[in-house]
Amino acid sequence: MSKSKLSTFEQEMQNVKFKKEFEEGYEEFLWAEFLIDLMEENGHSIRGLARQVGVSPTIIQNLRAGRQTDLKVSNLISIAAACGYHLVLQKGQRYIALS
Repeated sequence: MSKSKLSTFEQEMQNVKFKKEFEEGYEEFLWAEFLIDLMEENGHSIRGLARQVGVSPTIIQNLRAGRQTDLKVSNLISIAAACGYHLVLQKGQRYIALS
């Protein structure tokens, strides 16, 4: 029985530093993709969403591009609301709506 060789990516993921940096970057990528999907789903332009949320268009653009990853909770709630969503905290059967 022969051992299967690891791909280059699998080899790199065995490096703790590489794996940590990859996972952090991937989370940022997912957030950016999520925001892009929300905006497209609701027909929002960068300027239009920024105006509705009450932030600079630069903030929305930086979030979409993954250049800004920290976000005030109030801005996240406003972005979600502008796209027709409500944020909810859930623990077990307990739900708390954020607004």
